Amino acid sequence: MKTLKLLTFVPTTLVMSLVLNQAVLAQTPFIQINKQLPTDPLVVNGISGGTVQSNCGNITTQPSQVLQVQESLPYLRLTVEGQGQPTMLIDGPGGRFCVLADNYSANKPELSGFWTIGNYLVYIGNLSAGKYNYTLSISQQKK
Repeated sequence: MKTLKLLTFVPTTLVMSLVLNQAVLAQTPFIQINKQLPTDPLVVNGISGGTVQSNCGNITTQPSQVLQVQESLPYLRLTVEGQGQPTMLIDGPGGRFCVLADNYSANKPELSGFWTIGNYLVYIGNLSAGKYNYTLSISQQKK
């Protein structure tokens, strides 16, 4: 009898978890990226920072953006501008990367290079406490 209850409970919990995760991602803006951007750079605005303390600053529980790369891209560049000390955490098929501002990128977090097909969760965080406006630029043009 306990096995039967367990076999009923586990699949139900799994289904509910998947539905709730899909609901959270459904609230996150999805941007489809292919070899031809509608505009270059593609500019997205939002609010950086959050309540989750990570090794990449203060972030939110859900991604700021989800990039759906629909075909391999030889070059794509993401750049964040904002107040405070913005950070960019990217979780995708190639791994999880924290990008901080540096002198090379004019003190703006920036990641560029080859991008494979897949979904990339982009969290725009901040090393400073509080929330700040940010601008995320997505470009296929090399500097």
